[in-house]
Amino acid sequence: MNPNRAFVGLDIGTSGCRAVAIDDQGNEIAQASAAIPEPLRPRSGAVEQDPECWWRAVCQVLRTLADPLKDCPAAAIGLDATSGTLLLANSCGLPLGPALMYDDRSAVKAAERIAEFAPADSPARGPGSSLAKVLALVERTEPTSEALALHQADWIIGRLTGHHGLSDWNNALKLGYETERLLWPDWVHACIPNGIRLPQVLAPGSPIGTLDPAIAEEIGFPATTQVLAGTTDSTAAVIAAGAANPGDAVTSLGSTLVIKILSERPVTASRYGIYSHRFGDHWLVGGASNSGGRVLRQFFTDAEIAALSQRIDPETNSGLDFYPLPGPGERFPHQDPHLRPRLNPRPSDPARFLQGLLEGIAAIEAEGYARLAELGAPAPTRILSVGGGARNPTWTRLRARRLGIPVIAAQHREAAFGAARLALDSTAKLELASHSDPT
Repeated sequence: MNPNRAFVGLDIGTSGCRAVAIDDQGNEIAQASAAIPEPLRPRSGAVEQDPECWWRAVCQVLRTLADPLKDCPAAAIGLDATSGTLLLANSCGLPLGPALMYDDRSAVKAAERIAEFAPADSPARGPGSSLAKVLALVERTEPTSEALALHQADWIIGRLTGHHGLSDWNNALKLGYETERLLWPDWVHACIPNGIRLPQVLAPGSPIGTLDPAIAEEIGFPATTQVLAGTTDSTAAVIAAGAANPGDAVTSLGSTLVIKILSERPVTASRYGIYSHRFGDHWLVGGASNSGGRVLRQFFTDAEIAALSQRIDPETNSGLDFYPLPGPGERFPHQDPHLRPRLNPRPSDPARFLQGLLEGIAAIEAEGYARLAELGAPAPTRILSVGGGARNPTWTRLRARRLGIPVIAAQHREAAFGAARLALDSTAKLELASHSDPT
């Protein structure tokens, strides 16, 4: 590896784009960010965004990185974006309308049609799937010539390289792609209207091509910079955290509680929202509870949580038995749309109340990993924590005692770092393979 090269990771979200550059040892050397206007919500369940605002943010962060990388030019760009965000575009990549965002739930009729074809455990079922969005967008835009179905990451890669119509294992999952057999199943083709072209699907980190020369000049990057197939934001966060072996688990303590574990085989259980991303030679199995930091913020500010946590002894139980939810309904580890929060009896001491909430979320986390193991995933051997809650040492110790295994705050927690790491590791593998090839 050339020590004078950088590897750039792009994380494209709904409200911002972040970029991180690392050197060949994985050390962060530069970063940049840009805001993206909030999505529009034109009607109930609909969440839309103009793809051009993603592109402006991408160009802004890359231009910002160009100067600090003058002496360490970018060798490759990896990127991630929100899972399930999709648009239709013509063969040149021009959007045929707005993108439907990952949390758009307006494609109800399309989901009903998919249910007639899709296997019961397919991640492409439901109004939030990429496949449902394709059907809904076709009905709205009525394309007159061949149209490409592209995820957020797919479209950005096309703009960067000029190569349109490509996707990756992780983003294509909710479009119906079979990541075990690595093909589009017949039932997906039966759902897709004539005139819609499904993307060619590659492994995350596969080389797509170099930057389009005009784009390279515009952003100040070398035209030799390779652009690699992308991944989803949650998968990039797992890469950033450092999960590498079966049994490595990642818990995200954000607004919601999300758990993921590396497994030697895929696990799917649609009733719990559990599905598996192909992750190199392994599988990334995960589930998401409605519990999490959003519940804590119903009662405490971040400053109050930090102060009260110092009064909690994590080696002693509070004696409370809470199931913290922001409102009725749970999806994992229990699938019950009517499950009500259990937050009583509420003690007068706010520190003890906070401890009960933290213990309740830790119990859900433990039960979540037990559910995944029950369904065929391995039991966790260690847990890497990301998200705001990972910075709370009291909660970390409380969780470790409840789970009975090491719980570690991940050194790197940002998806952009994971995308940069994907670029570095993929480039190293490609170069090693080329050097070992006798031809």
